[in-house]
Amino acid sequence: MKKVMVIDDEPFILMMVEDKLKRAGFKVITLRESVKAMELIRKEMPDLILLDWMMPELSGIELLKLIKADPALSPIPVFMLTAKGQEEDEKAGLKYGVQRYIIKPFSPKALLEEIQAVLKD
Repeated sequence: MKKVMVIDDEPFILMMVEDKLKRAGFKVITLRESVKAMELIRKEMPDLILLDWMMPELSGIELLKLIKADPALSPIPVFMLTAKGQEEDEKAGLKYGVQRYIIKPFSPKALLEEIQAVLKD
């Protein structure tokens, strides 16, 4: 069973994404606090991370930099889920190693298809 970690401070997003992914057969780990994420990522070693950009305390882009700087974690694909829809924001996310840049609001079905495409065996 593939494991997806969802890091977002919006409870509705967490609930919606978790429900969609669980129904598709994924194990889902959710987290609302980015400052606790590195410890949990190292412990759980997810197959993919969905990460919100705009988070209190530690932004998603800062967390992304930490993930990509860690040799054990850097191979994990990261999708950025964000309301930051400007072209320069997307370029920044891609520059720091985001595999997919998905702008909120997004289609849960399309998100699932993107995840399945990246995690196909």
